[in-house]
Amino acid sequence: MTAPIERADAARNRLRILDAARRLLAADGFADLSLDAVAKEAGVGVGTVYRRFHNRAGLVYALIEDNETRFQEAFTRHCEDGALSAHDRLRAFLHGMAELADDNRELLLLAEASAPAGRYRSAPFRRHHEQIVGMVAELAPGVDAAYVADLLLMAYTPGLFDFQRTERGWDVDRIKRGLDALIAGIGAVEEADQPPS
Repeated sequence: MTAPIERADAARNRLRILDAARRLLAADGFADLSLDAVAKEAGVGVGTVYRRFHNRAGLVYALIEDNETRFQEAFTRHCEDGALSAHDRLRAFLHGMAELADDNRELLLLAEASAPAGRYRSAPFRRHHEQIVGMVAELAPGVDAAYVADLLLMAYTPGLFDFQRTERGWDVDRIKRGLDALIAGIGAVEEADQPPS
């Protein structure tokens, strides 16, 4: 069953609302984001925003999903010739995720505060998990790819990621180097499990 096609006016309103939310977030920060203010900024009725997003958490997740779509498109372009190994694809994916998490840090923190377990049920999280499982299974067929995917995704838990960036003062390159060490460990486990030739 395919998803219903969005009406043109509804699609335009959705883009207006998301753009308005981004403008307000850039100007005023995240603490004061309200659906009423977004509706006013977008020039649409408050009911339109509530029907579409239901609450602030719904709007925040819609913004995250929109950014996720852009990330996925860029990753697909990066891998489209099929020449990259599973290791290189996984590395590119995890590095891209680190940049995405950093760019969306305040949004992700707001989403986590609004619905603490919502991240694990969100479409982006499920998609990331599925993609990482596929790459890990290809890189190291002998490991529990689903469990490893969970562990790798923990690196992007909003509270932890923000703590590393602000309290510990780590830059994104340091986080990427840590992810590289984890990828190398996954490959090493697979090599250690191979019988001697």
